[in-house]
Amino acid sequence: MENENASLDRLNRWIKNSVTLKLGTIGILILILLIPSSMIKSIIDERESLSLSAISEVSSKWADEQTMTGPVLNVPLIYEYQNEVKDEKSNKLEIVTYEKTEILTILPNQLKVNGSVSPKSLKRGIYEVVVYESELKVNGSFALDLEVDKTNLKEVRWNNAFITLGISDLRGIKEGVIFECDEKRYSVKPGSKSDLIKSGVSFQPKIIDSLEKLNFEFILSLQGSQNLSFIPLGGVTDVNLASKWTTPSFNGNFLPDKRSINENGFQATWKVLQLNRNYPQQWLGFQNPEQIKNSQFGVNLLLPLDDYQKSMRSAKYSVMTLALTFLVFFIVEILNKKKIHPLQYTLVGLGLCLFYILLVSISEHSNFNFSYLISSVSIITMITLYSLSILRNKKMSMILSVILVCIYGFVFITLQLADYALLLGSIGLTIILGLTMYFTRKIDWYNIQEIGK
Repeated sequence: MENENASLDRLNRWIKNSVTLKLGTIGILILILLIPSSMIKSIIDERESLSLSAISEVSSKWADEQTMTGPVLNVPLIYEYQNEVKDEKSNKLEIVTYEKTEILTILPNQLKVNGSVSPKSLKRGIYEVVVYESELKVNGSFALDLEVDKTNLKEVRWNNAFITLGISDLRGIKEGVIFECDEKRYSVKPGSKSDLIKSGVSFQPKIIDSLEKLNFEFILSLQGSQNLSFIPLGGVTDVNLASKWTTPSFNGNFLPDKRSINENGFQATWKVLQLNRNYPQQWLGFQNPEQIKNSQFGVNLLLPLDDYQKSMRSAKYSVMTLALTFLVFFIVEILNKKKIHPLQYTLVGLGLCLFYILLVSISEHSNFNFSYLISSVSIITMITLYSLSILRNKKMSMILSVILVCIYGFVFITLQLADYALLLGSIGLTIILGLTMYFTRKIDWYNIQEIGK
């Protein structure tokens, strides 16, 4: 009986003091704490989805992203054909004449756009949405020489020609659009008459047969959300945009030839030639819709910080933060012979996980940098004070505090340098591993059998 009690005592002492078992317990705790960490990532995804829903709702009431296409000139062409048809009664061949109407699409020879974009931020609950008002001064010309097969061409119906301007969301038009073509003024009507353009406005100009070129100009007051894009339909398309927004993102198939971004806003200039895109200036029938759609370019008006994206990236470092913090506590156990209960490890780990909830919730009401500062200071202070009570060693608690500051500082710098995150992360982890080797170099792990003995 005494032998059994002695065996149980040795087993109990081994469970309490074994270094190997403690390492295994710490590893299991880290894996368990990854569960709330993954739940936090789900919360971040959910909050980001709510933000996108708010953006979509505001955009649906203000106006969605805008794309200007055109203007495009469509001219009906009448072709006359003759066929030999055998008469069933007389059994003789007769010549039958019939007509076929083809629509000729003519793109501008020159297209120039000078625009100013005035963005503003709207609030939907706690979420911020970027919208804008723009004024676009557009001018250009159509070359009226027909580059088509004139065999069997009977008539060009210039009097039935029409011009269509594509606007992706007509709700964004704030003022009436008046086209001036060769000193004549035309009011547009809603609806697209061109197969090329799904949404837009149209009008029917008066074109004289002998006219070689049709000049046009108009002003378009347009509002939209987040993005403003253009389709380069001109033989030469020149677009110049200016705005007070300081964080633009130029996107699409063409980047600006010249750009200037500073604290006063941005100015960008594009020049796109006919040779830069994969469709001609004139064609018959319905052609090239995909090539035209894919040639668009423009600007996104981004908010200065994508807080949810940064919060998600910081949450991906949770394993490193947990492992390094637990490593520090374990080394303190080894060096000071001070036992720390697994429950105390768990409380510290939950505190580290709580950081990410604080980060997301505060950043929704403030900027990311400020919320990161408040969250990290709160968690570092809480863990430092807790370590004072369990370690009863001010020096070790201060060392732990400095290490936590370094960890959160390292993560913050990595988040700011997105393009160099992998490089900085690999260098940082190498340094951390090197320091761990240095401070544990004198520990004889084979002779450490018990902690706190």
